[in-house]
Amino acid sequence: MTWALAIGLALAAFALAAFVFKTPRNGWEAIASALVLGIAGYALQAHPRLPGAPKPAAESAAGSAAAMVEVRQQLGRNQGLPSDRWLVTGDALARHGQFADAADIYRAAVEKDPKNVDGWLAMANALVAHADNSLTPAALLAYRRASEANPRHPGPPFFLGLALAQSGRLEEARSTWARLLASSPADAPWRPELEQRLAALDTFIRQRQAR
Repeated sequence: MTWALAIGLALAAFALAAFVFKTPRNGWEAIASALVLGIAGYALQAHPRLPGAPKPAAESAAGSAAAMVEVRQQLGRNQGLPSDRWLVTGDALARHGQFADAADIYRAAVEKDPKNVDGWLAMANALVAHADNSLTPAALLAYRRASEANPRHPGPPFFLGLALAQSGRLEEARSTWARLLASSPADAPWRPELEQRLAALDTFIRQRQAR
């Protein structure tokens, strides 16, 4: 019964992505692969009689992933970017911590449209998250492609600064955010968030130098 339920849910998820969100056919393989991997993981690690085991850390990570997606989407809406079926599917995977699968979906979006700044930015964020918040060369390239696609979009420098800070490159992070703040209009909706993060980073840098 449990297996029938798991397989049924997987088929329902695939149908939702393929026919409701109308994901292009060349993305079906990636979605199916993600679902099959999920079922395989259940087969290897789960059992219907296993007791529940709450995981606060995992829930926190999932909440952080969802928050990253929301911030990126908000910055995109501020730029008037249209919605994208590829990004809808990739964002759903990223919210649940499936960053490698999400990056594959985002890659399909930028292959379709190399000027898709939101696609490049989403892929960069997914690559950073997949590498445990480390700024890898692939992620750095994706941030650069996002910036090249739209130099006025605040998302690439905002998230690049965050990735630099998470990687311990604090001075580079500060320079990146300071340049973004200097170029942001006084009424930019992202400015208060950026000012708060920059102030917090300055405080952290001063405390570290004092130690």
